[in-house]
Amino acid sequence: MVPQDSGMVAVRNILTRLCKRSGLSSDRLRSTEIDVLPLLDLLAVRQYARRAGIDREEAVLPLVRDLAGRLEPTDRLIVDAELSLGLLRENPPADIDPGRLYAADLGVRREYLTAYWQVLHEAVGAQPILVAPTVRSLRGAPERRAFTALAAQLATASVFDGAHVIDAATALNNAVAESNSATHRGVVTVIGDAVIDHMYLVDRIPGAGGTTRGGYEEHPGGKGLTRAVAAARLGLRVRLISAVGDDDAGGRILEYLRSERVDTELVKVVPYAPTPVTAVIVAGTGAASTIGCKDERIRLSAQDLRSDAIRSAIATSDALLLTFEQPTGVIEQIMADLRGLRSRPLVVVHPAPPLDRPQYLYQYLGVVDYLVGGDKDLDALAMVSEGATGETTATLLRALGVRAVCALQDFRCAVWSDEVSDRFHPFPTALEHSVGAYAAFSAALAYRLVSSRRPAARNDYVWATAAMVATQSVGDVPGAMPLVSEVERIFRLATEEH
Repeated sequence: MVPQDSGMVAVRNILTRLCKRSGLSSDRLRSTEIDVLPLLDLLAVRQYARRAGIDREEAVLPLVRDLAGRLEPTDRLIVDAELSLGLLRENPPADIDPGRLYAADLGVRREYLTAYWQVLHEAVGAQPILVAPTVRSLRGAPERRAFTALAAQLATASVFDGAHVIDAATALNNAVAESNSATHRGVVTVIGDAVIDHMYLVDRIPGAGGTTRGGYEEHPGGKGLTRAVAAARLGLRVRLISAVGDDDAGGRILEYLRSERVDTELVKVVPYAPTPVTAVIVAGTGAASTIGCKDERIRLSAQDLRSDAIRSAIATSDALLLTFEQPTGVIEQIMADLRGLRSRPLVVVHPAPPLDRPQYLYQYLGVVDYLVGGDKDLDALAMVSEGATGETTATLLRALGVRAVCALQDFRCAVWSDEVSDRFHPFPTALEHSVGAYAAFSAALAYRLVSSRRPAARNDYVWATAAMVATQSVGDVPGAMPLVSEVERIFRLATEEH
């Protein structure tokens, strides 16, 4: 049963009234006496119109055609014929006359649909095929059910920021052309959260019952967003796969990402849901505690991952940066899809926050080139007891297929891989920690490896560690992500020291 709220009901009523005469068209929307504002004001319609650079009236028909094509066969045939969408016009089934199926009069369309019910259902592969209704019975429950399903798609479906429909071949060809362009700088896709950080800056983090004085700032943040910004500031071409709400905070995040030259076309915008907020309490030393306030609706889904745009984006990336902020099933599917690729991107994984059942991912860890995280994050993934050495944890994870394990703590890095096993602390720091340090390390490592096209060597880890040092800040986390010149300066100091 499709849930029915007032917004969905209003859209359904508009659509059923628009069936009259010749059906749905942009001209009809402009000239009708029906109040179509609830339809034109839907998030899906606004996003489609903005992306395509067209009026909302022009956006409705192509969007409705796309969503109607996803309905169950009977519902699809009903809304196609009654709104005169023309889904079967170009390649009509044998013995079907498009001129009558999409006639200028609604009565003719209804009569033709019921008369050729069996033929049309066979043509779209419907199983089983229900007994054909009369025109009178069609106007009852079948129409109501079909238009309720279509209205629910329009009113509640999440929409990607680049809301436009392209087929799989076009999506893949576009991505390959972009990847092979003369100005290729390395294409990085980031999968992780985008939130609003509420930053509480204090001298010290108080214990239970304690108080302290401090300041407050508010910035876009999240593990995914920060990694995307960090990679973009290093000159890489970056796209973020994430989700935000259809609210002022979500719009602010999208504007910020675009200002940092991060592609937002694969950021899902979820209607009627608030963008997540994270409270970050940062002490004067840089040490931080966080409180995540999330809405379960702001998540990627298995259906999202099956979209042509996301699959082609991952397949044609030079590097993929993945955090564990999505549901375990979604992360599992991402890794399974990676394992199925003939040629995989470089995969850098940050295993935080910890998963409830990390063992579900063990069969897929062979796709991970670099596992980057704090000691606690790595221990949780390996399911080792507290007190295990970093080398023990790294050995367990490498046995599961991970090629390199990078354990980060307080601007220091320890690495275990076939090529390098060493510890790096390239330069003294004023702070003990920085909230964005791990994001900077992952982006910097990807930058070095995408540029060199080889496994990481000692200087690559030193350079990525220098990027952590460059983030020393107790305020705006993504704003602290460094430029190449800033990392190079610290890298030179570090190598001179040694």
